[in-house]
Amino acid sequence: MIKPIPYGRQNITEEDIKSVIETLQSDYLTQGPKIQEFENNFSKYVNAKYAVAVSNATAALHLSVMALGLKKGDRIITTPITFAASANCARFVGAEVWFADIDPDTYLIDMDKVKQLIESKPKGFFKGIIPVDFAGLPVNTEKLKKLADHNELWIIEDACHAPGGYFINTQGNKIMCGQGKYSDCSVFSFHPVKHIACGEGGMVTTNSKELYDKLCLLRSHGITKINMTNNDGPWYYEMQELGFNYRLTEIQSSLGITQLAKNEEGVSKRNLIATNYKRALHTIVKYQTLPTGSYNAHHLFVIEVKNRDELYHQLREVGIYAQIHYIPVHTLPYYVNIGYNEADLKNAENYYKKCISLPMYPTLTEDEQSFVIQKVIDICKK
Repeated sequence: MIKPIPYGRQNITEEDIKSVIETLQSDYLTQGPKIQEFENNFSKYVNAKYAVAVSNATAALHLSVMALGLKKGDRIITTPITFAASANCARFVGAEVWFADIDPDTYLIDMDKVKQLIESKPKGFFKGIIPVDFAGLPVNTEKLKKLADHNELWIIEDACHAPGGYFINTQGNKIMCGQGKYSDCSVFSFHPVKHIACGEGGMVTTNSKELYDKLCLLRSHGITKINMTNNDGPWYYEMQELGFNYRLTEIQSSLGITQLAKNEEGVSKRNLIATNYKRALHTIVKYQTLPTGSYNAHHLFVIEVKNRDELYHQLREVGIYAQIHYIPVHTLPYYVNIGYNEADLKNAENYYKKCISLPMYPTLTEDEQSFVIQKVIDICKK
């Protein structure tokens, strides 16, 4: 019998373990050199100028909206097919969340729907857009930026699913998820089921020195030793703003460094698995469309089937722990209770009725892939 197969899992190697042990035996467990090393390596990987490591991706989103000045009464646009944090970050600062429907083929936020929503309101009604690279597929931020600039909106790219993903822009250049050529900042997650596992963790990337400085300040209580108004001695510091303790530890950073070094290989393996799924299942299920010039980092491999609930339960009976990504955010009780039950988001709601994520991680063996494929075929053809 094949061992249980989750939809995603971490890949911790001896190299990762050795790195963590070395850090545990070092002088620093937090606020040491590994954090800066991880940030430097990550910014180089995505081709951004700056990176700020934080405790998780929700913290990354929270700090990003704060650094961009979002406040009570402001409004942002995001997708309903995402984890709740993509929307919650606006609520943390008292801002309103408006949802734009998804494209039924890419499952990404629909640019035309975003345009319609923006143009239905006076200029200045919205402050920013938070697109999500859902499942690992990059949003075309080049196209989105033209719309954002015309309406004086900032962009936070939620790239939590997509380290290693990219698209080719109109000049023929590779634009990495999180590179920030067309966005103000981008966020990543280092949760165990993501590409890079730190236990928990997140990263914000940006090309703006002003945003970088603000993010660093807010990450650590709003406390600094730089540009102080007073200085009583070498021990002195100032709390200049009300910030948070959103720091990542040395232990997590050391794991992040070794995990990041394997990501390119991991993404390649994820794409091989996706190719196998597509080849075997293309006649019986629908799956995420890959636009020309895009490279999907494949955090997830989502399919749509009519008998989704039956497939979910029967896969679990044979040890395949597929998952549903995601319950549309606007249908969650918190958002319904504050007035989102009337939102017209039919594509997202129709997608939710049919979607299921098959196992997707680099160490998924060929035998396990074949087992998953055969069970999906057997159940869907009943």
